[in-house]
Amino acid sequence: MPAAHPAAGPVNRQAPAAPQRSAVTFLTVAEVAAMMRVSKMTVYRLVHGGELSAVRVGRSFRVPERAVQDYLRDAYTDIA
Repeated sequence: MPAAHPAAGPVNRQAPAAPQRSAVTFLTVAEVAAMMRVSKMTVYRLVHGGELSAVRVGRSFRVPERAVQDYLRDAYTDIA
């Protein structure tokens, strides 16, 4: 009778964990414009100028909500 392979132990039959969903929330250009109270063209200028990061989806852009928050935080000026 052959000896059992040393690594042959109990087999874990659990299903692999489901991939976690990304916690990133994406906004449309119109939603960003409404949040910032600017025109959509201003948002496009910020994206194309590299001041606001965005992801291209087909022919449109999606902007991570965090990018909008970061932009507004960094653009804030204290007037005294």
